[in-house]
Amino acid sequence: MRNTEKIVHEPLFHIAKRDDLVWWQRLLIRAATVVVAFLFAGMLSWTLIGVDPFTFLGKLFVGTFGTERRTWISLRDLAVLLSIALALVPAFKMKFWNIGAEGQVLMGGLGAAICMYYLGGTAPDVVVYLLMLVVGILFGVVWGVLPAICKAVWRTNETLFTLMMNYLAMQLISFFTDIWVKDGSGVMKNETHLHGIKFPELGNVYVLPILVAVVLAVLLFVYLKYSKQGYELSVVGESENTARYVGINVKKVIIRTMIISGAVCGLVGVLLTGAINGTVTTETAGGQGFTAIIVAWVGKFNPLFMVLSAFLIVFMDRGTNELNLTNDAFASIVTAVVVFFIIGCEFFLSYQIKFRRRAKGKANDGAQDPPAAETPELPPEAGGAKEVQA
Repeated sequence: MRNTEKIVHEPLFHIAKRDDLVWWQRLLIRAATVVVAFLFAGMLSWTLIGVDPFTFLGKLFVGTFGTERRTWISLRDLAVLLSIALALVPAFKMKFWNIGAEGQVLMGGLGAAICMYYLGGTAPDVVVYLLMLVVGILFGVVWGVLPAICKAVWRTNETLFTLMMNYLAMQLISFFTDIWVKDGSGVMKNETHLHGIKFPELGNVYVLPILVAVVLAVLLFVYLKYSKQGYELSVVGESENTARYVGINVKKVIIRTMIISGAVCGLVGVLLTGAINGTVTTETAGGQGFTAIIVAWVGKFNPLFMVLSAFLIVFMDRGTNELNLTNDAFASIVTAVVVFFIIGCEFFLSYQIKFRRRAKGKANDGAQDPPAAETPELPPEAGGAKEVQA
């Protein structure tokens, strides 16, 4: 009889959890990934638009930091994008997928514009400023808390709900624009329609949004890490059943968290209308409500990492403007490529690919079975067999 060994066919490779890496190893891997991503983006620029990689990288720096004004604009854009991303963090940590930041920002801007249109020139500017803040934040809260109430009470899908609220906010702005703008141009001008109301400058027009972003980042970090409410929303995000078991009111936490998220988005809308743009349109948020989702995820909901991810996107967006391209799609392409590299890096920091090992034993086809090993005979003292006499 031949002794054959059964071969088990395993997959060529499988994904396994990686052992924890030292912090400096993770930092080096992330830094190397960013460098490789930019080099690959440079190769794309060489292939698609005929700009060599070194010129491409130089243009990115010039477009972002080439002049003092460009530097301030880049910092302002970073502050706005980071502020919206910070607004999403509490909801995301609670596993409430708030996709409606765009609409909440627009509603905050609309609330500020209503105060500017109806109170500008009749009430003192200080009163108008305060009402802009209150009404704008309140509008953002309403736009965020409606999906939260439906989620908490009727278990509706918050992703679809918040997404649809974005389009409703755009239509409301179009509605008020048609009412306020009598000349039919559809363009609401600050001096003509909003009585020239704008927040006072702190040194220049860029400082106020930057200060607000810094304050929001600090407050949110403290709230999530050291407050009882921050702990509760983390527990709800891990398991609602566990949260109920330990006595946490899940409905209350959901509604309260979305009030905070909507309020911050509303505040950003007020800044865009009252300090940066001086008006409100359907493009006031500029898609940053959706881009902020990427910032929050890539930054792993950590305010410090989110600063880096927001800077990376702003750097790509501002820098590609220096190329003076007729096709704006290239900027989105290279930004997406860099983001994909970073997402892939985070995946491989947590997981690893293990390939199939080579089988040690194979079937002995055509070979004779090895002779059986002889068992040595043990002496009687060691428990060996004894001869039994009749």
